[in-house]
Amino acid sequence: MLYRILADAVVLIHFLWILFLISGAVWGRRNKAVRIIHLSGLVFAFIIEVFNFYCPLTYIEVWARARHDPASDYTGSFIIYYMEKMIYIELPRHLIAILTSLLCGFNAWFYLRRKHLVLDKKM
Repeated sequence: MLYRILADAVVLIHFLWILFLISGAVWGRRNKAVRIIHLSGLVFAFIIEVFNFYCPLTYIEVWARARHDPASDYTGSFIIYYMEKMIYIELPRHLIAILTSLLCGFNAWFYLRRKHLVLDKKM
């Protein structure tokens, strides 16, 4: 039971991390620490896609699920089931790499645009 709870918690953390990578620039505009974590996470996500690695959270979840019951199929809560469907979306690898690159580019533009706007206001 403990491993099932751990696996579900990892899925939830993974989902929240993905949401943070998508929308973290909004929060990172006002907070330098958040900006550093957000940009580092985006770089990490980009490296994972370029080198075709899996996220460490995926390994932890798979390990915990295997420890819980290696023969079990989906028997968990529907929320975790659908979050997993969103996290481990069935898309071609090249499309995920393109979407990751676009996300990184958008966030870089967002941060640089914000910096540019601040410089314009000072002048």
